Amino acid sequence: MRTEDRVTPLELFFDLVFVLALTQCTALMADSPDWEGVGRGLLVLGVMWWAWVGYSWLTSVVDPEEGAVRFPVFAAMAALLVVALCVPQAFGDLGLLFACAYAVVRYGQIVLFVVASRDEPALRHSVTGLAISTTVGVGLLIAASFADGALQGGLWALALALDMGGPLVIDSSGWKLVPGHFAERHGLIVIIALGESIVAIGVGAENEVDAGVVVAATLGIAVAAALWWLYFDIVALVAERRLANAKEGRERNEIARDSFSYLHFPMVAGIVLAALGLKKTLEHVDEPLKLVPAVALLGGCALYLLAHVAFRWRNVHRFSTQRVGCAVLLAALIPLAEEVDAIVTLAAVVAALAALIAYETIHFAELRERLRHQLAAEPAGD
Repeated sequence: MRTEDRVTPLELFFDLVFVLALTQCTALMADSPDWEGVGRGLLVLGVMWWAWVGYSWLTSVVDPEEGAVRFPVFAAMAALLVVALCVPQAFGDLGLLFACAYAVVRYGQIVLFVVASRDEPALRHSVTGLAISTTVGVGLLIAASFADGALQGGLWALALALDMGGPLVIDSSGWKLVPGHFAERHGLIVIIALGESIVAIGVGAENEVDAGVVVAATLGIAVAAALWWLYFDIVALVAERRLANAKEGRERNEIARDSFSYLHFPMVAGIVLAALGLKKTLEHVDEPLKLVPAVALLGGCALYLLAHVAFRWRNVHRFSTQRVGCAVLLAALIPLAEEVDAIVTLAAVVAALAALIAYETIHFAELRERLRHQLAAEPAGD
């Protein structure tokens, strides 16, 4: 098993393909900005997320830059690229190609896990369980490619639920991970998702750049910066320390599974939804948002905050009342967003997030200062 905490250049290179996947998910929802389009986009995002999660666990066991391991990682990147290219027609003519390319990505991970677990019976047992849940998920996606309508959507949802639910019934004691590396991988994927929100601003503003677009773009960057602050200022440091200090084996693995593999998904989904709202805002800054884009912008930020609340509870069993309150406020603004100019709604989002950050910075100033200096300076122990 690898022992270095640092994320390797090849892992960052691999994640670049996930950038395209996020962009494609946002584009899928933007092209069909209704409930069906958003639902399909989130299903695709969930499937892509679970593929990425598998490799985040794999690279805590296998050094991807070690010898011949590079080549299957490159092959997985190529397959993941094909998956991303198929996203716009994943529920149409390219459904079967999507499912087959996705199978290559997932089974490539399992093959590397099998090789890495040859002297680790507990890990091999866990990998066997993963292979079963993966096969069920892939099989349902292949079946979905021959269906349409509600049946197709149902098969996708079932595939995602059973595949993601597999680790809940698989013996978790056999997995291996390097806490610092694992936490850093997930922090970087949050940054990648935030990068997608910035791309959405650029795409939304591509037609004309006037004073309104400049103001909206600036507010959009402020939203992305606020979401970054809310994660990286304290939350990421505390979560990494909690993972490092957990007892190796079942306890640490279940924290990693719940806090990172599961609860980072609604964070990333919230950012992608917010990106959709930002794109639609930049397209028509002086018109009210329609219901679905309004829900995406305000609800996406609210989902991100609620995921943080659950994340904090899972790690340190503390409840963030202020983040729940801000999420509720953002959701309550959805009806207003259909009545006022989109730029006004965006300004309200910035104001709410800025007020939350200011409150936490002032109210928890002493604790924040101590945590930031201690957690950044002290080595994590087991």
